[in-house]
Amino acid sequence: MDTDKNTVHIVGAGLAGSECALQLANLGHKVKLFEMRGKTMTPAHKTNKFAELVCSNSFGSEDPASAPGHMKWEASQLNSYILKAAKEAFVPAGQALGIDRERFSAAITEQIKSHPNIEVIEQKVDSIDDVPRPTVIATGPLTEDSLAKSMMNHFGDEFLYFFDAIAPIVDADSINTDIAWKQSRWDKGTADYYNCPLNKEQYYAFIEEIKKARKIEAKDFEKDTPYFEACMPIEEIVNRGDMTLAFGPMKPKGLTNPNSDEKPYAVVQLRQENKEATAYNLVGFQTKMAYPEQKRVFKMIPGLENAEFLKLGSIHRNLYINSTLKLNSDFSSKKDPMLFFAGQVTGCEGYFDSTCIGLLVARFVDQKLKDKAFNPPPRESALGSLCNAINWEEKEQFQPTNINFGLFPKFEAPRKMNKKDKRAKVVARAKDAFSEWLPSLTDS
Repeated sequence: MDTDKNTVHIVGAGLAGSECALQLANLGHKVKLFEMRGKTMTPAHKTNKFAELVCSNSFGSEDPASAPGHMKWEASQLNSYILKAAKEAFVPAGQALGIDRERFSAAITEQIKSHPNIEVIEQKVDSIDDVPRPTVIATGPLTEDSLAKSMMNHFGDEFLYFFDAIAPIVDADSINTDIAWKQSRWDKGTADYYNCPLNKEQYYAFIEEIKKARKIEAKDFEKDTPYFEACMPIEEIVNRGDMTLAFGPMKPKGLTNPNSDEKPYAVVQLRQENKEATAYNLVGFQTKMAYPEQKRVFKMIPGLENAEFLKLGSIHRNLYINSTLKLNSDFSSKKDPMLFFAGQVTGCEGYFDSTCIGLLVARFVDQKLKDKAFNPPPRESALGSLCNAINWEEKEQFQPTNINFGLFPKFEAPRKMNKKDKRAKVVARAKDAFSEWLPSLTDS
């Protein structure tokens, strides 16, 4: 593969690719940005403008006390061009950063096309081998088939997943431990699961609400994508019969409720999501219910009546790399250190999370091309916590995620400290660590 250290080649002008291109160009690098939508459209995009917002027009919370809000502060310290354009295209949306889609995309497109260090190439890239190194692949979850196949050939096994099958994740502090208890089935293991018991009446009421809940229907281009048995949405399981959940992920076998003499008819298990045990996911509860319906229905589960959802469930056609196994810490391929990946294809979820990975990859490419030591954001920061979740920490079961408090290192708080104060301490620690790290990026 040819290498031209004077030029960085970026494939994909979505949020991550656009941010990456502008960052590198303003760090003094020449950039060739490949975008196929000048000639070939995807099933989801509507325009050929860069950084198009396909689904929502929100970048999430701007509340500085929230995890997404604090990550925006960190990105602003790194001069995020996407964030600047979003704020300039702001529309009222409460505490969220709402965006005028057309104004935003037009502004990013103009910035890129007018930048003297960026050359836009309206061309479909069929293979990663067609692009000289260094290269950044930022093509997102709808990567065109031929390019996706070349990525699969590069990594050598089935590293791509065409369904983003994700169960809801709840804040550990919001689980009612007067009802839920910790135990592994048949007492095998170290009692790692929380167990939420349902009696027969509660179970059938729960099943009926799953049936009645409003569902998100697949888009036309998703309808031919099959479900995998291992990550079947609970709605599809229920369609096979009312008792299928009770004999599947909700089976009560091997569990004894220490809080009651009544044997549970069914049990919802929650599995620890991170090492810090600040977040737990509902085992086997991938779902296509609409978000408000998920909150309503899942709060029917005894022990989760006051659950705070760090992430709601979803299942849709998607593509991403098992980054923890396939990529180096700087998001380059373990097989090719000049081939980088950025954005949602790395396993991050959400518009702004994708943007932030594009921003960081630009920094990592710059460090490598200038023969500097790898210098990532600190683990305590929001950006460091997101990187850790999708890349640095190897996991048996890798799932995409966006930033939430469950990703940050555990904070040892006094026993009686409330959640608001505890999170304020986590944000303060992140801000201090990031502020201490930031000067190390300055050229010597």
